[in-house]
Amino acid sequence: MKHGQNKVIKRASQAALPANGIARVDHYHALHQGFGWQVDEFFNIAQACCGRWAKAETQHSPAIRTYQTGATTLVHSYAQLQQAADLLSYQLKALGVTRGDRVAIVMPQRFETAVAFMAVLQMGAIAMPLSMLFGPEALAFRLQDSGAVLAVADESAIESLLAVRGECPQLLHIVAVGAACGRGDSDFVAGVGKPRAFKLAQTRADEAAILIYTSGTTGQPKGALIPHRALIGNLSGFVCSQNWFGFDGQDNAHSDAVFWSPADWAWTGGLMDALLPTLYFGRPIVAFNGRFSPKLAFELMVSEGVTHSFLFPTALKAMMKAYPAPRKDFALGLQGLMSAGEAVGDAVFDYCRDQLGVVVNEMFGQTEINYVVGNCDRFWPARPGSMGKGYPGHLVAVIDEDGLECAVGVPGDVAVRRHDIHGDLDPIFFLGYWNNPAATEAKFANASGEKSESGWCRTGDLARRDADGYLWYEGRADDVFKAAGYRIGPGEIENCLVKHAAVANAAVVPKPDSERGALVKAYVVLSPQHAAARAQLVGDTVSFDTALTQQLQSHVKAMLAPYEYPKEIEFLDALPMTTTGKVQRRVLRLQEEARFAARMARASI
Repeated sequence: MKHGQNKVIKRASQAALPANGIARVDHYHALHQGFGWQVDEFFNIAQACCGRWAKAETQHSPAIRTYQTGATTLVHSYAQLQQAADLLSYQLKALGVTRGDRVAIVMPQRFETAVAFMAVLQMGAIAMPLSMLFGPEALAFRLQDSGAVLAVADESAIESLLAVRGECPQLLHIVAVGAACGRGDSDFVAGVGKPRAFKLAQTRADEAAILIYTSGTTGQPKGALIPHRALIGNLSGFVCSQNWFGFDGQDNAHSDAVFWSPADWAWTGGLMDALLPTLYFGRPIVAFNGRFSPKLAFELMVSEGVTHSFLFPTALKAMMKAYPAPRKDFALGLQGLMSAGEAVGDAVFDYCRDQLGVVVNEMFGQTEINYVVGNCDRFWPARPGSMGKGYPGHLVAVIDEDGLECAVGVPGDVAVRRHDIHGDLDPIFFLGYWNNPAATEAKFANASGEKSESGWCRTGDLARRDADGYLWYEGRADDVFKAAGYRIGPGEIENCLVKHAAVANAAVVPKPDSERGALVKAYVVLSPQHAAARAQLVGDTVSFDTALTQQLQSHVKAMLAPYEYPKEIEFLDALPMTTTGKVQRRVLRLQEEARFAARMARASI
């Protein structure tokens, strides 16, 4: 199937789409067996996501809708997006940017961010998205490691960039955007300048397009080099997880699909799971640069007519606690909802189905091999708490240390095969880690001795497979621990805690213990109502905490195995999170280890 005209998914949709568009039986097998990759030798993300839509018949279709609280939404068409990208491409070329150069894009969700991606990619340069939340140290590391020659930034990041510029000798130029204009080396203002079509670079599908640094939850961030073809590899998962995204099996020219996600476009979740696939299908995506809140999320979705979304479990938990029955206050029109980053759990699953009016399709992927496992409630039953099955086009298994598939119910490493079920190369794979061949080799290592080119790529995430092929998340390999001889996966306990009315979010880690090796400890963020009640005690919270701890322990004991209840609970105002919305259990685990070392040192005196 060619990437153009949505043919990537046409064969599967025509084979399995019921007449009424609603799945009454499980179509997974037909979709998986009938799907096949066909990737052109030459492919460019910018052309597929913008250039082809900026034509006479679709040029006025909305591409970016910028939502502003208390103000009118700004709408930019595909023609405007392409014209602005052409203008910026000429500017970058004049500044010396050439094919293969890394260009940092340090901006939040806004029109110019989409412009910058299209401009860099159509030149054949490599776009390197960086979060506006990064401090100077984080920025400096990535700029130095990548050898970025230029950065495009707005007022959210200009100060941090200027602060580290002296440490990054290869960073020769900063292009300022928005309120940052006048503070960089030159300014970019979309719409200012004579429109001139920029000649598209004829990039190969295997050519590097994007350099995204991993979130660094388990160590120093690594730069994952993503090829243009990886976007094609994402499409089957995107379409499935969004319940076909308004696609009717022929074309989606008349689709009413409108996408929004609070996921930062600087990360895989926001870029590859939201911005780029939405633009690939010629549909509008809502941009919002502001602090997330449940109220804001509901108001935005109603105001902009959002039909499809990607919401982190953390966001859904907050929405669930703030608005237990949201449809009493908000006229929602969701047709598809995906969630990823952490395990969803059945409490959130039930909330989405019963209160948001849509079954949440949990998805699993990572920067290096994104959108490989998940659910599609429209075509196969989503099971509460399950991360789903391998999406069409991806051969996924749970394997042991020797590279052999684990038996049903036995935890192992989630891995993706280099080739699909038809023996064709899967386009989803990253090219490797930037300047880190050892880490790249380790990623594709196979203890069975099979060549890495045809073997498994391990994700480092643990799961177990049930008899029907559904995968059940066990946690990161370094998040799972043993306590009193029992193997503990934090996700199940965290999900159980969140079901309690007092808990907004939770993280479970091992607390070192000299006798039993480790104890189960939970860090808990209280729901707004319970947090307010605790705050009214003005520092005298001991009895409150003791009573609530006992309640939560009894709650877990009643629902899970006796050895899984948290022996200790600590209440926090907020959990440490990555900018991608993942709980940093590693931070809490290291904190517990440091506390244990301090206790042992005092005891030895």
